[in-house]
Amino acid sequence: MKLMIVDGNSILNRAFYGIRLLTAPDGTPTNAIFGFLNIFHKYFSEEKPDAVAVCFDVSKKTFRNEIFKDYKGTRKGMPDELRAQLPIMKELLSYLGYSVLGLEGFEADDLIGTLSTAASDSNHSCVIITGDRDSLQLVDERVTVLLPSTRSGKTDTTVYTPDKVLENMGVRPDQIVDLKALMGDSSDNIPGVKGIGEKTAADLISKFETLDGLYSQIEGADIKPAAKQKLIDGKEDAYLSQTLATINRAVPIETDILNYKIKEIDKESAAALLLRLNLMNAMKTFGLSAADAKNAPSISEKVEEKEEVIESVNYTLIRTDNAEDIKSAADGKEVCYFVRAGLVYAAAGDKIFICSDIKGISALDVSKHTYDCKAQYLHALKSGFELKNVAFDLKLAAYLLEPTASDYDFASLVTKYGQGESKCDFVAEFGDDEEAISDIVNMPYLCKKLACELKKQNMLSLLSEIEIPLSETLSNMEFEGFCVDREGISKFDKELSETLAASREKIYALAGEEFNINSPKQLGEILFEKLGLPAKKKTKTGYSTNAEILESLKNEHDIIPEILEYRKVAKLKSTYTEGLIGKISDDGRIHTTFLQTETRTGRLSSIEPNLQNIPVRTALGSRLRKFFVAAKGKTLIDADYSQIELRVLSHVANDKAMIEAFRSGEDIHTSTAAKIHGLPIEMVTPDIRRSAKAVNFGIVYGIGAYSLSQDINVPVYEAKRLIESYLENYSGVAEYMKKTISDGENDGYVCTLYGRRRAIPELSSSNKILHAAGERIAMNTPIQGTAADIIKIAMNKVYNRLKRDMPEAKLILQVHDELIIECPENLADEVSQILKQEMESAANLKVTLESEVHIGKNWLIAKE
Repeated sequence: MKLMIVDGNSILNRAFYGIRLLTAPDGTPTNAIFGFLNIFHKYFSEEKPDAVAVCFDVSKKTFRNEIFKDYKGTRKGMPDELRAQLPIMKELLSYLGYSVLGLEGFEADDLIGTLSTAASDSNHSCVIITGDRDSLQLVDERVTVLLPSTRSGKTDTTVYTPDKVLENMGVRPDQIVDLKALMGDSSDNIPGVKGIGEKTAADLISKFETLDGLYSQIEGADIKPAAKQKLIDGKEDAYLSQTLATINRAVPIETDILNYKIKEIDKESAAALLLRLNLMNAMKTFGLSAADAKNAPSISEKVEEKEEVIESVNYTLIRTDNAEDIKSAADGKEVCYFVRAGLVYAAAGDKIFICSDIKGISALDVSKHTYDCKAQYLHALKSGFELKNVAFDLKLAAYLLEPTASDYDFASLVTKYGQGESKCDFVAEFGDDEEAISDIVNMPYLCKKLACELKKQNMLSLLSEIEIPLSETLSNMEFEGFCVDREGISKFDKELSETLAASREKIYALAGEEFNINSPKQLGEILFEKLGLPAKKKTKTGYSTNAEILESLKNEHDIIPEILEYRKVAKLKSTYTEGLIGKISDDGRIHTTFLQTETRTGRLSSIEPNLQNIPVRTALGSRLRKFFVAAKGKTLIDADYSQIELRVLSHVANDKAMIEAFRSGEDIHTSTAAKIHGLPIEMVTPDIRRSAKAVNFGIVYGIGAYSLSQDINVPVYEAKRLIESYLENYSGVAEYMKKTISDGENDGYVCTLYGRRRAIPELSSSNKILHAAGERIAMNTPIQGTAADIIKIAMNKVYNRLKRDMPEAKLILQVHDELIIECPENLADEVSQILKQEMESAANLKVTLESEVHIGKNWLIAKE
C-alpha cells in the first residue's frame, strides 16, 4: 500500500506566493487553492497512492515555543488573503475524499513524521510532498521526499532517497538533525552554532557521525582552533537546536494507514464549492460538472439574476457532404459551427450537422458564429479558399470576458456559463465524436450567453470591430512568415559557441579551478566561499547567484562581469540561434504563431518561436535582426509608433502641459527634463534627458522612488523629489492616477478607451504589497491596454489597405508598437506612405499619433 502525505501549509504557501492574486465572483481569494490543487493533482497522478493525508499547522505556538520562545520568531504573519483560503482548502479536500489532519501544539512536520514512520514500520511505502527540507530527516528505504523547486520560472522536483540526501546534503538522513544543530536554520530561527556554516557542519558530522560523537571527542579533535572554540562556546545552542530541529514521530494521531484510504468524493458539495469559487478547471480535473452541484446557482446567475431566456432546441442529427444543407437549415439565421479533426460540426435551425465540406461552409453567405476563427482563417489560406462572414467567435468572447482564465475550451465554458437544455438524440456510428456533438449542441446557448455578457459590459464592438478582424490579419501574417538567412544564423551560432568557450576559460582562470558555471550551488561556493565575496542572500539550497545579486557585486571582482556576459551569450545561443534554426520551414521562412487570447492587457504575444522577445538592447543581441531578411527582389518596411503610451497618457489624463508639449513638436523627454529640474530647455543635457525619460515611462508603470533611484542611479530622496516635481508639473497625470485607482477600487476593474476590461482583485486586498501592485495595474492598464488596442486597429487598417490597393505587399510581423511589411523593391515608397498613413489614423486622440518609417533589406537596417 502506498501513502502520500502532503505538507499542506508548505504547498499552500508555495501556491499563494507563486500565483498572482485571484478571486471568486464574491471576492473570496482563490489563488492559493487554485495552485494547491494543480500541484496536488500533478503528484497524485504521478504517484497513484492508495491513501492520502494532508497535514496542516493548527496554531503558531507549539511545544518548541515553550523550549525556545523565539522559535520561528522571524517569520512574518500569514497574509489575510492566504488565511481566508486555509479553511476553504481543508473543507474542499475533505469533500474530495482526502484525510485532513492538524493537532494543537504540534506542527504539520510532526504529523508527517509520525505518519511516515508508521507507514515505514508497517512495510508500506510513503511519499512526502513538501517544499520544506526539514522532512529530509524522515527519508528511509520506504519513505521518499519529493521537493519541488522553481528556478527561472520553471518548476522541477527533486526526489530524495537516502542516497540523494547524502549526495546533496553531505550527510545521511539520520544525520540531518545534527547537521542543523550545528548550522542552524534561519527560516525557523534555529540558532545553531554561531560561525559554523553548512559546509563545515556537514564535514564535522560526516567525520564524527553524531553531535554527541563530536562533543565527546572535541578536546583532542583535529579541528581548526577558531572553529573548535566556536563549537565549545556554542555547545548549549547546538543541543537546543538539535531538539528544535527534531521532528516528533510519536504524535497522538491515528497511525493505521488503512484509515487514510481515499474515500468516495462528495460530488454535490465539492462541485458546489468549486462552482462558487469559479475554479472551473479544477472541476474538470476531478471529474465534476455544474450539474453535480444540483441546486447551486451558476456564476452567471449570481452576477445577474434577470437573464434573457435562451430557448432550448431538440436537435436532429444529420450527416452530409454538402455545406449548402447547413445553409438551408439556417433559413437566413446564423449558423454556429466549429471545425475539429477535419470535420465541420454545425448547428442550424433545429438540426445538428456533421459535415466534411469545410471549404463549402467557409464560403457560405450566412452569419457565422464559430470558435477560434484565426485557426480557420489560416486553414483556409493553406487550402486555397476564403473564410467569410464571421460575426461571433466564442473563444475570443470568452477571453474578453475573462482575460485571466487559463483555458477557453468548451468544457470550461459549459462549467462556467451553463449549457442550456438543448438536446440531440442520436445513435453513435463508427467514427462519431460524441464529445464534439455534445459541444455543438451547447454552442448556440454559449454564444447567446456570452454575447449577452459582452453586451452588459459594453464589449461587443471590441469583439466585432477589433478582435475578429484581427484574427484574419494575424492568420495572414502567420501564413506569410518572415524570410531568414539560415547560413548567417548558423555562423552566428558557431561564433557564440567560440565566445562561450573563451569566456569559460577566463572564468576558470579567475576562479582558479574548473566548475559548472550553470550550477548556482557550485558558483555560489566559488564566489562566496573560495573568493570570499560578500554573500547577499543565502537560502536552504545555498547562496543566491541571481542577476540582481551579481549586478550588485560587479565591482567586487573581475569574475563577476565575465559571468554576467557569459550568461547573456549562453541565453542568446540556447534561446535564439539554436531555437531559430529549428523553426525555419522548408520555404526558408519562420512562421511564428500569434497568441490572441494570452495576455491580460490585450497585447499580442508570439510563440514557436517568440519573435517579440528578440533582444535589441545589446549589440550582440541586436545582430540577430540582421538575419531576418527580405526575399529576393523585395525589401522590408518597418514602422513604429513614437511614444504611443505617453501620447495615450496625455489623452486619458487630459494633461494640458503634456498635450501642449506634443502639439508644439517638442521632444517630450527634453520638455519633461526642463520642467522637473526647473531648467531652460537649452540647458538640458543628454544625461538629464535620460533621467527624465525614465521618469516619463516609469510614471506610466506606477514606479516608486526606490525603483527610480535604481534605474537612474541617484539617491532615493532625489528620485522622490523628481516624481513629486513631475506630478506638480503634470497635474492632469496626478489627478488621473488618483481617479483611476479610486475607480478601480469601486468597480473592481479598469477599462481601456475601447472598453477592454481588466479585473483587479488586488485592489480589494488588505495586504499593502498586493494593494500597491493593484494600484500599479490600475494606473498602467488603461494606458498599455489602449496602446495595444490602437496597434491592433492599425494592423487591421494596414492589412485591409494593402489587400485592396497593394496586394503584392504583405504585413508580416508585429512587435509591440512596431509593424513590418515585406514588399517588392519598386513599391517601397508607396508602401511606406500607406503604412504611415494607416498607423497614424488608427485613433483620434487629443494629440496626433506619429510613426517613424524605415526601409531596409534586413530587419536590423530597417529598424535603424
